[in-house]
Amino acid sequence: MICVYTEDRWEDILSAVSSVRAQSLTARETLLVVDHNPTLLERLTKEYGEAGDVRVLANAGPRGLSAGRNTGIGAARGDIVAFLDDDAVAERDWLRYFAEGFEDPRVLAVGGRTLPAWASGGRPAWFPEEFDWVVGCTYRGLPRGRVRVRNVLGGNASFRRTAFDAAGGFATGIGRDGDKRPLGCEETEFCIRLTRAVPDAVLLIDDRSVIHHRVPAARERFGYFRTRTYAEGLSKALVARSVGASKGLESERRYTTRVLPSGVARGLRDAVLGRPGGAGRAGAIVAGVLTATGGYVVGSVRARRGGAAFSAGPIGDVDGRAGDVRSTGGEGAAA
Repeated sequence: MICVYTEDRWEDILSAVSSVRAQSLTARETLLVVDHNPTLLERLTKEYGEAGDVRVLANAGPRGLSAGRNTGIGAARGDIVAFLDDDAVAERDWLRYFAEGFEDPRVLAVGGRTLPAWASGGRPAWFPEEFDWVVGCTYRGLPRGRVRVRNVLGGNASFRRTAFDAAGGFATGIGRDGDKRPLGCEETEFCIRLTRAVPDAVLLIDDRSVIHHRVPAARERFGYFRTRTYAEGLSKALVARSVGASKGLESERRYTTRVLPSGVARGLRDAVLGRPGGAGRAGAIVAGVLTATGGYVVGSVRARRGGAAFSAGPIGDVDGRAGDVRSTGGEGAAA
């Protein structure tokens, strides 16, 4: 499933769909869910209207990524729903490695590895790998290989359809909503809710399932870095308020106490050795922690005052659920 919202990403959307069509494990269908943009909906319908493997749908819920995903989940015909960002392309074996993870019946979700495709042609010297989540990518500190995790990352993930039967849909009122502040964490909240609903559920990341996520020039700038880290703090406060700080911040504690200090040390070492960007990376890590913390404090105050709330969104009834791992859908593409 690929959720889309703007014609500005037209070429990216076509590339994302093409990458799903080129998979070594053929997708049963690709779902394109358009978020309240009639012009884009009409254009995509004309582009893929005769294609039997692509279905174009309008988001049937409120504006935003979560409701778009829930629309696609409700329409999906297969037993496995995969999500791809609308500005990403998947490597050829992306779905095949997802499918291998679901051979274990306990597995309800499998995520992959997301690599940045920088608009400038390479990583900015100041941009720390520990903060690649700022641009929607896998960051330094995540485990490698095929490993069990608390949550998968929504732009490169797959779920059994039964996971949504057990836990409901993605929460609305959290996460991305068009051009508003770049919030996130909707997949974190869902995964925590899922493991509470199904205590023996297994969630995996298999870093062989690789996608390449385009990072536009505007997101290579420190201003976006600061805005995004602040928004992440706001989002984490919402999640912690909903599921409790112990679970909502479980992974983040190791990240802030071990991964980030190591990153600062590496940056300072590189600065001493005269390597480019070392001081900038160390400074960016410190700034990212401070702005995320500030966002968390503000978000916590708002949540306590009742100024921020979200709820699990409904998903539609599905006709013909019988299917296989070849059904996809998501922030980008259905597979």
